[in-house]
Amino acid sequence: GAGKTTIVNLLLRFHEPQRGRILVNGTDIRDLPVDVLRSVVGYVQQDIFLFAGDVASNLRLSAPIDEAALAAAAARVGADRVIDRLPNGWHHELGERGGGVSVGERQLLAFARAIAADPALLILDEATSAVDSHIEAEIQRAVSALMTGRTTLAIAHRLSTIVHADEILVLHHGEVIERGTHRALVAAGGMYERLFRLQAGDLPP
Repeated sequence: GAGKTTIVNLLLRFHEPQRGRILVNGTDIRDLPVDVLRSVVGYVQQDIFLFAGDVASNLRLSAPIDEAALAAAAARVGADRVIDRLPNGWHHELGERGGGVSVGERQLLAFARAIAADPALLILDEATSAVDSHIEAEIQRAVSALMTGRTTLAIAHRLSTIVHADEILVLHHGEVIERGTHRALVAAGGMYERLFRLQAGDLPP
């Protein structure tokens, strides 16, 4: 209830701001056509949705992305190993919501989909919150590959996933109450520091 999802909805123009404005490279996003704005944003949600259809169409999502670019995107995040094990590879038909692959494998496919169009801005909305333990290292490597060379906005409850962020914003009841690097926020001894130590098991609940 802090407002994280609302921020994403505003960034992607699912809602328009009632006051203030959001700038991308100095341009108000309301001055950009919605399709142009969304074409430069890669979005990986917590609840990953794969459509009934083959793997290639799930990653391409009607965008004009050739097979070589799709294969490169899959390889970059480790999704190629998931695809190779499927009976029909890229032509394998997935069930509704990605039936036939595990949660972690769905995440890798969603990462490949996000990176295939080479977005300038990547939004990760709790994208590593439901990780299969056996695939967790692959997920973390994939996230690192996803973030390289682009601006990333990562929404996280699990603070260990954002300790290397350039800047962390702490939201509470819709307000930014703290901001800074992980080291600075821990040193400040505020809400972030307490939450981090709780998650690390250093403090009683």
